[in-house]
Amino acid sequence: MTTEEERTTRPAGSARRALAGRLSWGLADQAASSISNFAVGIYVARSLGLTAFGLFSLAWVTYGVVLNVSRGLATDPLVVRFSGVPDADWRPAAARASGTALGVGAALGAASLAAGLALGGALGTAFACLGVVLPGLLLQDAWRFAFFAAGDGRKAFVNDVVWAVALVPALVAAARVGGVPAFLLAWGGSAAVAAAYGCVQSGVRPRPGGARAWLRDHRDLGSRYLVENVTNSGASQLRAYGLGAIVGVGAVGVVRGAELLLGPFLAVLMGLSLVTVAEAARVLRRAPHRLGTFCLLLGGGQAVAALLWGGALLLVPDAAGAFVLGDVWSGASGLVVPVTVGVAAAGLGTGAAAGLRALGAARRSLRSQLVASACYVAGGLGGAALAGTSGSAWGVAAATSAGSAVWWLHLRSALRENHENSLTEARTS
Repeated sequence: MTTEEERTTRPAGSARRALAGRLSWGLADQAASSISNFAVGIYVARSLGLTAFGLFSLAWVTYGVVLNVSRGLATDPLVVRFSGVPDADWRPAAARASGTALGVGAALGAASLAAGLALGGALGTAFACLGVVLPGLLLQDAWRFAFFAAGDGRKAFVNDVVWAVALVPALVAAARVGGVPAFLLAWGGSAAVAAAYGCVQSGVRPRPGGARAWLRDHRDLGSRYLVENVTNSGASQLRAYGLGAIVGVGAVGVVRGAELLLGPFLAVLMGLSLVTVAEAARVLRRAPHRLGTFCLLLGGGQAVAALLWGGALLLVPDAAGAFVLGDVWSGASGLVVPVTVGVAAAGLGTGAAAGLRALGAARRSLRSQLVASACYVAGGLGGAALAGTSGSAWGVAAATSAGSAVWWLHLRSALRENHENSLTEARTS
């Protein structure tokens, strides 16, 4: 691993090639991850029907909340503060961060297991199974971010390929057993295999005992990123639960089906998100005046790509869509336009979010996320009350567009503040 001084002396062409390489591995890694997630979603949708797929989706959304708790406390501070550092600094940081993720998975997994047993029924069983597999799921995700912080996206890609390979026999076994619990255990169990392989690849053993020190040392970022991430994923969870209560569990499956249709583009979006904060931090160190342009190109490119993909989906014949999603297709196909608009707006906002994180502007980032999440819940549930599933989708699209505008307003203010601080430091030095 190279030092910061060595990186800053690289020729411009070499730096661009290094950036392209890191972005390429980010896309490849997310492609592997998203393909496996897409396969699980399609397999469950076709195998279990709309209502069972709705139950599976509720567990999936809950996993998203827990995942964002882990990222806010463990891997977000790791990426911000230990991207591109010497190996001697990265290894102990990765051990404590991965240990923190494993501890979060164990604690919240136990809570999900207890809640599931208390609830009972099909929904309770799904949450109990989710609790069992959460530690492995969170540790596997932690290794991905740790490898990208080290600038070694190839290992993150290999780790996700291992998950995808382990998932194949697990899904076959789940299909023979049948039911949502079997698929949840297959999905999470294969992730645990990849999590164990991550330990082998990194040569680092997770240190759950170091979690307290990690949380203390990075509480200035971790506390705000925790609230920000949980607010983001919690808004999705509230929308899913509310939609299920207002319209029915089947409506949750329809929305999830529409989101699956955007899966290939979302793979690109999430793949870039693995490296964009680290790259924005590098831009800030090398050429602070270019950070705003970098974020605009990043967000604008993602928004355009989402619109192009959504337009292509409108040309898919009903027969082909029904072959992929089964009974879910009839409802999901009608939501392609609003879901595409929402994803495009989210893509635009991620450019500003990357800039705020690179600047370490945690307060502005948190404020932006709180406003965006409040709009998301209000738009999703208000739309559902007014016009059912379609109204919820359009409400989310409008809310996401408003939230994106808030992100960019805060980034503009943060860039101005950073410029003024730089001028002040230059005068006093």
